[in-house]
Amino acid sequence: MTKVTSYSKTGTKHEATVSLDAGVFGVEANHELVGQAYRTYLANGRVAGAVTLKRGEVRGGGRKPWRQKGTGRARVGSIRVPNWRGGGIVFGPNGNENHTLGLPVRMKRAAIRQALSLQAESGHIIILETFSCPEGKVKPTVELLGKLGIEGKILLAVSVKDGLVERATRNIAGLKTVQAKYLNVYNIMNADKIVITEKALAIVNEWLGEK
Repeated sequence: MTKVTSYSKTGTKHEATVSLDAGVFGVEANHELVGQAYRTYLANGRVAGAVTLKRGEVRGGGRKPWRQKGTGRARVGSIRVPNWRGGGIVFGPNGNENHTLGLPVRMKRAAIRQALSLQAESGHIIILETFSCPEGKVKPTVELLGKLGIEGKILLAVSVKDGLVERATRNIAGLKTVQAKYLNVYNIMNADKIVITEKALAIVNEWLGEK
């Protein structure tokens, strides 16, 4: 069973460690599955923004460049034909492409468990008693992170992400706050440190634990 360091809500380190659920934070990782879940997340967030113009959509080219016969040149009806520079694109993207990928729920949850296990094994997970921001100010959050002694890309998992939590964390560089049930492989694997509150940990154990 993996043991991790825990801190009070003010950033004071507890003497006792916290034992993580081996069924969630101690499973063997299948790197192929974790990579598949990572790519699925990226693909589902992709926007089909590339658009090219077909022959009928390119501006100009309504007049025949030269007469059909007698010039010695190849016959052509428009300067916007695809084989001419500046012409239309035959099979280019039109903005309606669907890049989404599917992943069964059981595989997705298994990948999240394995990603959490990899981070726990590397010592990148710490437990926070609670994250409170009654006024939604950023300064107390910055001070708390300083007391925890962590920097870089930080993932903060909370039980409820309300407006105050959003205000207190959104303008801090490198910090991403997510609700416990919205953890995903992409955010987990990209984090240098993962801070999980005690209530969020209970939610994660209930959500991802083997039934």
